[in-house]
Amino acid sequence: MNDSINNGLSIWALILDAGIVVQMVLVVLLILSLFSWAIIFNKWRIFRAAKAEDTGFIDLFWGGSDMKEVLSHAKTLNNSPQAALFENGFREYARVKQQPEQQDWVAGSGLLSIRHVIDKTWTTQMTKFGQGLSFLATVGATAPFIGLFGTVWGIIDAFQNIGLTQNTSLATVAPGIAEALVATAFGLLAAIPAVVAYNTFNGKMKLLNNSLDAFATEFINLLSRHARK
Repeated sequence: MNDSINNGLSIWALILDAGIVVQMVLVVLLILSLFSWAIIFNKWRIFRAAKAEDTGFIDLFWGGSDMKEVLSHAKTLNNSPQAALFENGFREYARVKQQPEQQDWVAGSGLLSIRHVIDKTWTTQMTKFGQGLSFLATVGATAPFIGLFGTVWGIIDAFQNIGLTQNTSLATVAPGIAEALVATAFGLLAAIPAVVAYNTFNGKMKLLNNSLDAFATEFINLLSRHARK
């Protein structure tokens, strides 16, 4: 008797025996969870590669290398946001310097043009690294409620079956309640990693923004000093 009850309360048995609405909720939560984990692994890979390439680029940039050498190296760093900012900014600097009317570009519109390109690249990089975070936030906020909806629906089904059978024994009530609670468990399993990942990557985004801010300021100052020579 106990063995049959335990087998009936196994996770797979509960999922297969659940009502169609609860099963649909579980499928939705499973899809959300899979997409969340795909984003999490992709973000982890991107941020790790960016950190490694940024470190190498900054060492070269402040190592006294020629600007053209730094530019040549920056072209090979596809994952470094600071290298992208430098590459676009220095290209604009070179373009402005070639214009005869921009000989005194530091006091004119040349510096503003370079700053505009840097800010645009900055925004592009922040958008690139922030992709997918809104999805993680949405999953973290909604998955528990989706699971709760499945639980409520499953409990309603369980009480309706009790009313039809007029049997309130544990063997009759337990499977229906357990089926309903599986939806809540799935909702939490989808939400918890999404929330943790969102908070983690959101913190990394703030660090990235601060590092780009510091680099942009130093880069503009360096170009200004270089132009005055």
